[in-house]
Amino acid sequence: MADSLSKLDWSLVQTFLAVGETGSLTEAARRLNISQPTAGRQIRQIEEALDVSLFQRQPRGLALTEAGSALMPHARTMADALHRLSLTAAGRSEKLSGPVRVTASVFSAFHHLPPILARLRTEEPAISIDLVPSNRSENLLYREADIAVRMYRTEQLDIVTKYLGEMRLGLYASQSYVARCGQPESMDDFFDHDVIGYDRSDLILQGLRKVGIPAQRDWFATRTDDQCVYYELMRAGCGIGFAQTHVADADPGLRRILPDVPMPTLPLWLAAHEAVRQTPRIRRVWDALEHGLKPCVS
Repeated sequence: MADSLSKLDWSLVQTFLAVGETGSLTEAARRLNISQPTAGRQIRQIEEALDVSLFQRQPRGLALTEAGSALMPHARTMADALHRLSLTAAGRSEKLSGPVRVTASVFSAFHHLPPILARLRTEEPAISIDLVPSNRSENLLYREADIAVRMYRTEQLDIVTKYLGEMRLGLYASQSYVARCGQPESMDDFFDHDVIGYDRSDLILQGLRKVGIPAQRDWFATRTDDQCVYYELMRAGCGIGFAQTHVADADPGLRRILPDVPMPTLPLWLAAHEAVRQTPRIRRVWDALEHGLKPCVS
């Protein structure tokens, strides 16, 4: 047993923890950026090293055995210790070089960040950037990202945040849609037009209701929760949609609709763990993002 345990490296424990938390080899592999067969092989390795069965197969994935459940708290303790070690080491680096991992929503990563990062790469060629477009909250405590561009303020302890301002929203339609269907002159006839909405998300519904419009899901002629697809549906002429004014005003294929109608705004925040915030390369990327995103907010 002792010889087996000596071969138990962190990658095996990390995979065990990921599978235990997700109940899926596929989801664990995605989280760890490895292949599903590799995840399965590592689970077999740790079971052989410990000489216990950690999971049992169920119709919808993997469930922890009694032994697996007993080991999970210890695996989390190891993970927390390793993350604290990583944060402490990263926070003491004095080099203006090395990788910085930035996460942002898919829409922001597509429309806002490329020119900012291109300028940064020109100015700081020794800093490499890993950009993670994701609509889920990357965990800054576990170094899944060094800096997050978010549309809400994180409440996690030990996270430093900076409020950049509010991104304005407006109603837009493609030039082709307006030529074909005209445009509403007031909110009274707005929903006589084709309107693009979200599918499962209720963010648009909540925003409209906040400004006194009793919107319902079935008012929307076309629906999707993917923000980049949403924008392209609007550009293609599927109907009137909601867009960030900083992006849509610069698009010659779109026309602003009912500009005087009040619209909700989206807050924009930067966030990073306080242990790494003052690391030179992370501070440099933070400053570049703060400066570059200022034109997007009011």
